[in-house]
Amino acid sequence: MPIAPAAPADVSRKSLQIWVDADACPNVIKQILFRAADRWKIQVVLVANQLLNTPPSPYIKAIQVPAGFDVADNEIVRRMQAGDLVITGDIPLASDVLKKNGHALNPRGSFYTSDNIREYLSMRQFMDELRSSGIETGGPAAFSNADRQAFANQLDQFLTKSL
Repeated sequence: MPIAPAAPADVSRKSLQIWVDADACPNVIKQILFRAADRWKIQVVLVANQLLNTPPSPYIKAIQVPAGFDVADNEIVRRMQAGDLVITGDIPLASDVLKKNGHALNPRGSFYTSDNIREYLSMRQFMDELRSSGIETGGPAAFSNADRQAFANQLDQFLTKSL
């Protein structure tokens, strides 16, 4: 599996890195993260089971993992450190990030927290049960400009406070 080379040695690790569960992350969110990486000079690492194109930057890299259930999620949890930010819509991954004292932000601009993660997990379980019983639950709403703006605002506030 191809793995992107590490960032040049002159790029020092800031107090945090941003990890992206990139297989399902909307392209518009990736573009926001690419701009933030260069603006804040902070490492953004995309993890996916497919080859990803990233702009040339010492602050942006992609890691390709083998295909399989939760392989990318497990790689993110294995590599992240306390204080890192993970961008994901995957609720179990967000829960694992919180257990490692990381921060988890949904691409729609909502932070998962120790106060709300159980509610998200319960709702996910409930929806899985409905689907497995044959009830049509529909999918998530289409990604909107308001979602994009909410994400950009939350990311900027988080980075301003954290760096």
